[in-house]
Amino acid sequence: MLILLLWALTSPRLAWSQETRRFTLSGTVRGSRGEVLPGASVAVPALNTGTAADSLGHFSLPLPAGRHQVVVAFVGYQQATRELNLTKNQRLNVDLQESGNELGEVVVEGSVTLEEKLKTTQMGVERLSIREAKLLPALFGEVDILKTLQLKPGVQSGGEGTSGLFVRGGSADQNLVLLDNALVYNPNHLFGLFSVFNSDAVQSVDLYKSGFPAQFGGRLSSVVDVKLREGDRQHYVATGGIGLISSRLTYEGPIKQGKGSFIVSGRRTYFDIFTRAINKANEGKEDYSPIPDYYFYDFNAKANYTLGDKDQVFLTTYLGRDVFGFASTGGFDFNFSWGNTIGSLRWNHVFSPKLFVNTSVSVSNYKYNLTNRLDQFSFGLGSNITDYSARTDFEYTPNDRHVLKAGGLLTRHKFGVGRLDANSTDGRVNFGSDVNYFGLEGALYASDNYKASDKLQIEGGLRLTGFSTSTNQYGGLEPRASARYSLNDRTSLKASYALMYQYVHLVTNSGASLPTDIWYPSRLSVEPQRSQQASSGVSFLLGQGKYLLTNELYYKWGQNQVDFRDGAQLFVNPELDAEFIFGKSWSYGNEVYLEKKTGRTTGWIGYTLAWNWRNFQPQRGTNGVNNGADFHPNYDRRHNLTVVVIHQLNARINLTASFIYTSGSLTTLPLGRFGLQDIPGARTGVDPRPVPIYPDRNSYQLIPYHRLDLGMVYKIGTRRNQDLTLSIYNAYNRRNAYFVFFDTVRDKATDRTIGFRARQVSLFPVIPSLTYNFRF
Repeated sequence: MLILLLWALTSPRLAWSQETRRFTLSGTVRGSRGEVLPGASVAVPALNTGTAADSLGHFSLPLPAGRHQVVVAFVGYQQATRELNLTKNQRLNVDLQESGNELGEVVVEGSVTLEEKLKTTQMGVERLSIREAKLLPALFGEVDILKTLQLKPGVQSGGEGTSGLFVRGGSADQNLVLLDNALVYNPNHLFGLFSVFNSDAVQSVDLYKSGFPAQFGGRLSSVVDVKLREGDRQHYVATGGIGLISSRLTYEGPIKQGKGSFIVSGRRTYFDIFTRAINKANEGKEDYSPIPDYYFYDFNAKANYTLGDKDQVFLTTYLGRDVFGFASTGGFDFNFSWGNTIGSLRWNHVFSPKLFVNTSVSVSNYKYNLTNRLDQFSFGLGSNITDYSARTDFEYTPNDRHVLKAGGLLTRHKFGVGRLDANSTDGRVNFGSDVNYFGLEGALYASDNYKASDKLQIEGGLRLTGFSTSTNQYGGLEPRASARYSLNDRTSLKASYALMYQYVHLVTNSGASLPTDIWYPSRLSVEPQRSQQASSGVSFLLGQGKYLLTNELYYKWGQNQVDFRDGAQLFVNPELDAEFIFGKSWSYGNEVYLEKKTGRTTGWIGYTLAWNWRNFQPQRGTNGVNNGADFHPNYDRRHNLTVVVIHQLNARINLTASFIYTSGSLTTLPLGRFGLQDIPGARTGVDPRPVPIYPDRNSYQLIPYHRLDLGMVYKIGTRRNQDLTLSIYNAYNRRNAYFVFFDTVRDKATDRTIGFRARQVSLFPVIPSLTYNFRF
C-alpha cells in the first residue's frame, strides 16, 4: 500500500495534473482618479499570454497555478507590475498613474494599442480618443465627437458642418446611438451642426461599422456606443471652458473615499444673449425685423457606488434642449423646442472571477413642440417617442480559449407620431388631434469568442429579435460571425458577416435629420427593414509596430428600405402607412486606413472608394422613385480622403491639422423650363410662369468638397492645468457648395424673364475661434 501511495504522489501523470491546475485572475483597471480604463492590457510576459479590459475596465485571465509577474498597461499611463502566487481564484484591482513623461513617448490616450487591434477578431471598429477629439480643430471651437468620427474611413457627413453620420451607405436613422446603454434618438443640436455629447463628460466612444457583436441590435448600419466618465474618486475637481458660442462646466469628486464618485457636467450656448441685446437696441425702429432667439443646453450627471467586493451600482442622467423663438411687435409669436431626456440605472454583480453580469433599466424620451400665436389664434404641433427598457448581459470566461456572452433586452415603445391643436381666445376655434402607437421590442442573444489556436480566433453569435404591436408581430434570427487568422506576428486576415433588423423608422422627407422628423413603428403594412453585410480585410503592423495599415472590403445589401410617395402627408396623419413605399439598397466599397498612435507625431490617413444604390419599384398607385430605375442617394460619395496630424511641439504646445476631400454630393436640378402658355391648344389665362423639367433623381453632382482645419493647444499655468485652444476652420477659405438654386435673369429694358442662372450657396468661410479651458 505504501508503495502504491508513493507511486501516486510521484506519478508523472499526477504531477502534470498538479502543474496544469488553472485558476482565474480577475479584477478592474482604473486610472489614478478612479476612472475605468477600457482596453487596458493585462499580460503575463513569461507565458506569452494576456487579455484586454472590457468597456467597464473589467478583465478575466485564466492562468496556471504558481508565481507570476503580471504587467498592466494603458496608453497615457505608467505601466504597473504585480507579483503574485496564484493558488486559488484571485481578484486584482489595479490603479494606474498618469504618465508624467511630457516629451518622451507621447501616446494617444484612451484607445487600444495597434497590436491589440491587429489581434482582435472585430472588424470595422474604432475607439475614439477623447484626447484626440479635444486636440483637433473644431467649428466655433466646439469639440464634437461625432464630427471626429466623420474623419474615419467609411463614415460620411450629411453636409457642410453637420454632425450626422452616414456609415457605409446607410441613412442617418440606421445608426444605433447609445449613452450608457440608453438609446439616444436625436444626437444633434442646432439642426445637426453639433452633437449632444459634452466631451468633458465622455469616457470612451466605440464605433462599429461591421461584424456587429451580438449584444447590439435594432439598427442596420452602425453602433455608436458612448460611455460617460465616472468621476474622480480621490479629489474634488472642476473643469470647463469658455468658447466662442458656448461655455461648459464640469464638477466631479468622491461620494465616499474609495467607494464611489460622481460627475455633473453642463453646457450652454449664448446666441440668445447677443440677439436679445441687438433686438432691444433696435426696438421701435419702423423697418427693423427682430432676430430670432436660439440657444441649446445639455446636462449630464453620473454617480457610482461600490456596495461590496462583488457589487457596484451606476446612475446616469441626461437632459438636453434646443430652443428657437421669435416674437414680433405685430402680435406674432413662434416657439420651437426639441430635445432628449435620458436616465439609466445599472447594477454590476460579480458571481465569480469567471462570471459577472450587468443589469440595467433605462428610460429615453425625445420630443419636439412647435407653437404659433397670432393675435387671438394659436396653433401647436408636436411629436415624441418614449422607451422604457430593461436588459441584462452576462459574461463568462471558463478558460483562456472561450469568452461567452449572453443576455436579453425588452423595450416598450410609445410613438407619439403627431399632435395637433388649434384654438382661439374667443372659443370659436378649438380642435385637436393626437396619434399614438405602442410597440414591444425584445431580443435574446448569445456569443462565443473562441481562440482555436495562437493563429486562429473566431467569434460567433446569434440574436433572436421580435417586435409586436396591436396589429402585427415580426421577428427574426440575426446571425453574427467574425474571424481572425494571423499569418505572422505582423499580419492578420479578417472576415465578418452580420444580419440586422430594424423595427422603427424615421419619417423624413429630407436628406438630413431634422427635429421635426417622426419615429414610426413597423405595423401591418410597414415591414421591418433588413440588412446584411459581409466584409473582409487584411492588417499589417509596420515600422517596428508604430504603424497599422488596414484594408477592408465590404458589401452590404438591404430589403424593405423606406421612402415616401410624391406629395406624402407626413404630419398628424393617422393613415401614415399609406405614404410609405419600399425598396432595396446595396452598397460596396474599399477602405484603406493607416494610423500611428505613438511618438510626438500621431494621426491617421483614411481613404474610401465606395458606391451606394437604391431602387424603389412602382407600387401603391405610384411610379415608385425615379420611375423604378436605380439611383444614388444624395449622400453617396465616390471618393473620401481624410488626413489627421497631431504633433507635440514641446511640453506646452500641440499643433493639429485635418484635411478632408470628398466627391461632391448629389442633387436633382432642372434641365430646363417651358412656359405653359406656349403649348399649342393651351387655354388663355394659363399661369405664364415657366415650369421646370427634372431629369433622373440625383443626376447632378456638386463640386468636390475639400477643407483644411488647423489648431493649436497652448498649456498655461504652473501645473499646465489650463490651456488656450485656437482653431481655424476652413483655413484657406474654400467656398464649398451647401446647395444650388436658380436665380431669375431679367431683361433690363423690358423686365421680362429671359433665362435662369444657377447660384451656389456656401455656408462657412474661414472661421477662427479661441477657447479657454481649465481644470482646478
